[in-house]
Amino acid sequence: MIEVVAELSRGPVFLAGEALECVVTVTNPLPPTATSASSEALAWASAQIHCQFHASESRVALPPPDSSQPDVQPDSQTVFLPHRGERGQCILSTPPKILFCDLRLDPGESKSYSYSEVLPIEGPPSFRGQSVKYVYKLTIGCQRVNSPITLLRVPLRVLVLTGLQDVRFPQDEAVAPSSPFLEEDEGGKKDSWLAELAGERLMAATSCRSLHLYNISDGRGKVGTFGIFKSVYRLGEDVVGTLNLGEGTVACLQFSVSLQTEERVQPEYQRRRGAGGVPSVSHVTHARHQESCLHTTRTSFSLPIPLSSTPGFCTAIVSLKWRLHFEFVTSREPGLLLLPPVEQPEPATWTGPEQVPVDTFSWDLPIKLCSLK
Repeated sequence: MIEVVAELSRGPVFLAGEALECVVTVTNPLPPTATSASSEALAWASAQIHCQFHASESRVALPPPDSSQPDVQPDSQTVFLPHRGERGQCILSTPPKILFCDLRLDPGESKSYSYSEVLPIEGPPSFRGQSVKYVYKLTIGCQRVNSPITLLRVPLRVLVLTGLQDVRFPQDEAVAPSSPFLEEDEGGKKDSWLAELAGERLMAATSCRSLHLYNISDGRGKVGTFGIFKSVYRLGEDVVGTLNLGEGTVACLQFSVSLQTEERVQPEYQRRRGAGGVPSVSHVTHARHQESCLHTTRTSFSLPIPLSSTPGFCTAIVSLKWRLHFEFVTSREPGLLLLPPVEQPEPATWTGPEQVPVDTFSWDLPIKLCSLK
């Protein structure tokens, strides 16, 4: 029996383009007092990073797989295929790297090997949606002499720096690396400051504050004004907004706001339902605030962005966007009828109306979410 342990030096979360470093320790767990006949011989061990793609058959219509190029010896148990037995298809992988060959371990003996690989920058981010899933794994294959290959899979989370191409960074020179030793450096050192440089750029993109005001109206008049200071956020931040209902001519009885993601399958891959074809769109709510606001002139809300969520991205099959989804309940009656009389000749008890005819409407405000560990 052989025990294989993989340890990631900096945790399981990476930016695309970062270098993954892993220490693989191979141990013969038998006690040292065992006989030498209990030594274990290993033919080889190899490691590789790959991304598995899986699509929901009820939502995504994928083209049939190309059967003209089958996998090399797919039924052989002596060929290192990291995605063997995995659901879906492997859409991205790094070249396999051999950790060792012809290793013999005596009882109680162990040896460690270092594995380093740069995560591909052209791949999608890690994502588990309702229509598609993109899952990254580090797979370590090990084979004992005259035995099948054993696979050890380590799940990874990969964040891709999307949504920054159209963001203008103020004073771009100020956020660039200031150390002259980082220029024209070796590949390993370039990978080491990639996360720091990306973090500085994302901080510059998400720290800009400017008040954006939106007038909210229905078919009968103005309901209020919504204010928000940012449109670009990063993981872990709070989306803070204010709602001014004192300027409205239509009474608002209740409102709710939800932080949502919109997962949309690209038109050429949508599963058609019926004659007209229904777009494959799904929404997931990550945070929600609801408030009864009759007689309220000003209020605010704060919605946290989960650290485990995925920033917006777009691939050939699916796109993911973030938004604030508002729902308003307004009164059809003039606002003054919902208030007690201002002047009364004698003290009296005022009772609000038992029934109020209402209207409902919704409004969506897109926001941008960038990744930052």
